[in-house]
Amino acid sequence: MEAWQEKLDAVNISKEDLNCLVLNFLVIEGYKDTAEKFAKESCTKADVDLNSIGDRMQIRAAVHHGNIADAIERVNDLNPEILETNVGLLFKLQQQRLIEMIREGKVQEALGFVQEELLTLCENNSVCLSMYNVGKLKMVVKDLLFELETTLSLLAFENLSKQQLPSELKQLLEPSFRHKTATSLNAAILASQDQDKESKLPLLLKMLVWVQEQ
Repeated sequence: MEAWQEKLDAVNISKEDLNCLVLNFLVIEGYKDTAEKFAKESCTKADVDLNSIGDRMQIRAAVHHGNIADAIERVNDLNPEILETNVGLLFKLQQQRLIEMIREGKVQEALGFVQEELLTLCENNSVCLSMYNVGKLKMVVKDLLFELETTLSLLAFENLSKQQLPSELKQLLEPSFRHKTATSLNAAILASQDQDKESKLPLLLKMLVWVQEQ
């Protein structure tokens, strides 16, 4: 332990590097006002326009509140290639949109939405066809159709809030399911802006805890 502590003490981490890590965390997690103040007070230059954080947070908030159509519209206004080149993410958003319709009891609207949007999402998408070989494409379509069938199983229950649902259906209605979709969308937006998909700071802290335990 003494030898290890000596090695740790010998490592010189600059204040500038630490400031960059903190700013990276604030930008990715969407703390726009804090990021602006921190960048100014620490004289740290951000790698991205901090004004773009607001747009990204509005999109993420829309997903968290179940306003999926609004989120999709905002993403397309920001950069239409984000969803055009990511069929899996687009499906997740449309699946969440379907869940919100079922949650609100809009059965006929939900069934029409499935016919018009979800069933043809992969099969008629030229980007999807260009990204995958035939074998892999079949697997992708099969997985998406299975998820669609699972989601449509919610229609078998008249009262989603009171009836006992199977665990695989119950999780579709949990806030954590929206959060997972919002996180994936947030990562895709960050990637389109040539930013890290997740902050380095929490990972480094986890590594530090692991090292100390070892």
